[in-house]
Amino acid sequence: MVMTSHSAATAANPVLRVAPASPAAAAAYFGASLAFHADVSDVAAALAADGDPGFVVLDSRSTASWDQGHIPGAVHLPTALIPEQAAALLDPAVPVVTYCWGPGCDGATRAALALAQLGFHVKEMLGGFEYWVREGFAYETWEGGERRAVDPLTAPVDAADCGC
Repeated sequence: MVMTSHSAATAANPVLRVAPASPAAAAAYFGASLAFHADVSDVAAALAADGDPGFVVLDSRSTASWDQGHIPGAVHLPTALIPEQAAALLDPAVPVVTYCWGPGCDGATRAALALAQLGFHVKEMLGGFEYWVREGFAYETWEGGERRAVDPLTAPVDAADCGC
């Protein structure tokens, strides 16, 4: 077998060692990903718009974490309590967007799974509370409302959105 310069480069390149998926497979995967995930800035924009955003935000962390800071208007329901309390707190006709601490925590994923198993339509908010705060959105603590400056590594400092 004769190796072309492209195949030789691919063999040595860790990014291309496993070939990219076909365009059809990539479209299916990324389309599905958007059905399962929501972006922090998109959630914030929907909540800030006039009227009903069409979903409820659910904080799946502990009470101590909730008191430390949470998204205004979020429902607090720790993951362990979802099986017993979700039906009383949530409308099954309204999609739920779960969040936990951040990318290093899978609590929002576990909460989303528990809700889906109960029949709720659910998405997970990527970045969690960490990125909500880092992108400069207002949050509440047990002491009241707070807001931090935008972290320039996570969101544009002088623009309404990143243009994604």
